[in-house]
Amino acid sequence: MRSLRRASITTSLLAVALAGCGPAAERLSAAPQSGYPVTVDDCGRTVTLERPPERIVSLNQGSTEMLLSLGVADRVVGTAGWTDPIRPALEADNAGVPRLADQAPSYEAVLNAQPDLVTASFPDTLGPGGVTTPHELNRLGVPSYVSAVECTKEAGSSDGARSETLELDAVFQEIRDLATLVDRRDEGDAIIADMQDRVARLSTAKATDGTTAMYWFANAESPYLAGCCGGPGIISRTLGLTNAFDDAREDWPQIGWETVAQRNPDVLILGDLTRKSQTAENAAAKIAFLESNPVTREMTAVKNKRFVTLAGAELNPSIRIVDAMEAVADGLRRHGLTR
Repeated sequence: MRSLRRASITTSLLAVALAGCGPAAERLSAAPQSGYPVTVDDCGRTVTLERPPERIVSLNQGSTEMLLSLGVADRVVGTAGWTDPIRPALEADNAGVPRLADQAPSYEAVLNAQPDLVTASFPDTLGPGGVTTPHELNRLGVPSYVSAVECTKEAGSSDGARSETLELDAVFQEIRDLATLVDRRDEGDAIIADMQDRVARLSTAKATDGTTAMYWFANAESPYLAGCCGGPGIISRTLGLTNAFDDAREDWPQIGWETVAQRNPDVLILGDLTRKSQTAENAAAKIAFLESNPVTREMTAVKNKRFVTLAGAELNPSIRIVDAMEAVADGLRRHGLTR
């Protein structure tokens, strides 16, 4: 679902990259700064920065929003991989950040930004088959970091099965990791504390016992629906929902509509994406499909219009995960599905 085509590396492109590393090389030769070097564990791979990064490229929206929330907008020199508008509270900070591409940038565009740190949310963005790989960046002396929420996934698969159920602590770990790398530990701790407080306040927003839900990210022909163990699983467990497809360990397996209709979930949680890479990206298109398709239009949730919409970025495990919990809790109340 989120797979991105990897740009080929040519001899001339490597020459551009090496030539563009002049300013970074000069910074690396400078005297060490207080608190550095720093090292974080990135799913078993060690990432070390000798000094605070000054030119960060973020290849996914979730990673970008974390960096902006940590207060380093002035150091982000390129972003990509967007499914939705920026989180409203970050609009002003994001206004001056160059967008390399709405989806996958070319490897050349990344290198032309002369990054001294590259971050991503998914390994199919920063990994084999993606824009580039940590190994290739390391050859150029550029450190890179992929989200901690990916550590329990099958290697190289953003939508694949998880060896362990994802917990909210993994999102907090990503925040701590990025905060360490950019020297914003206090800001990271404050973000985590606020998220924890908001989750605690949701303790009274539990769903009625036995309420089932379906999470639909995109694609009408062969829909990507949430399995048990990714971001939607965190939302479901927090609010006492039962995911209708909690027997699937993949984050976003593709499941036929006949199976969906058979399970007949009580509420449908729909991604409202603004990107245009697949069918039924926004919520309006999803609802139109559900109400017109002969298989789905007879479902209880469709007949009763029990829809809850979330931004695509809220369906991925990121800094928006608590935003998603609050939106789903409001939707459950609106549909009379809370205790």
